[in-house]
Amino acid sequence: MTSEKSGHLCSVRSSDEIRKALEAEIAHGEHPPGARLEEEGLARRFGVSRTPIREALIMLSASGVIELRPHRGAIVPPLSRERLVSMFEILAELEGTCGSIAAQRMTPSELASLREQQHLCVEAAQAGEADRYHFENTRFHAILYEGCHNQFLVEEIKRLRRRLQPYSRMRMDIMGHIDRSIKEHYAIIEALRKGDAGRTRELLKSHISIQDQQFILDR
Repeated sequence: MTSEKSGHLCSVRSSDEIRKALEAEIAHGEHPPGARLEEEGLARRFGVSRTPIREALIMLSASGVIELRPHRGAIVPPLSRERLVSMFEILAELEGTCGSIAAQRMTPSELASLREQQHLCVEAAQAGEADRYHFENTRFHAILYEGCHNQFLVEEIKRLRRRLQPYSRMRMDIMGHIDRSIKEHYAIIEALRKGDAGRTRELLKSHISIQDQQFILDR
């Protein structure tokens, strides 16, 4: 890296940008549970001083993505089986609530976007590309969230999903998970089309909780 490029990086890499980059990396499993994030190494990598790195780590700690431990620094915290069960139970409830509201508020154009996104999920599944499917599946849920038109609820779901993202990616290794997920998407879309709030709620709760309970049992 040239000094000019390094200087450019230093000028554009704010603590918030670094936070977002690290959060995305953790979500994609690049820093697995138990991994340590060292300030010095991160400063070299991002081409900045340790101050914005430290600020970014403090922000990540505040949101629960990492833990700042005495004498050990920043750690991507492992979750106990009981904690995972609890968190996925809450996520299932939140997603179910979101779906029930979306069934009443989602516009025709939003539903059309959801159908289009489902096509992308199917393409990824048929190609056998688990990482790509995970990306398209995340986008599918994001479109559904927006359809509930409740920003506070959406923010809470996304916050919890970010925390669970590394574990969600691990589920892609479970036999039949993607095929099951695809089928459930179709059922969710149909319930939304009919405006059936109760059915959408139950489908989304099942979509999250049943799969994740199996994932936890398989760990």
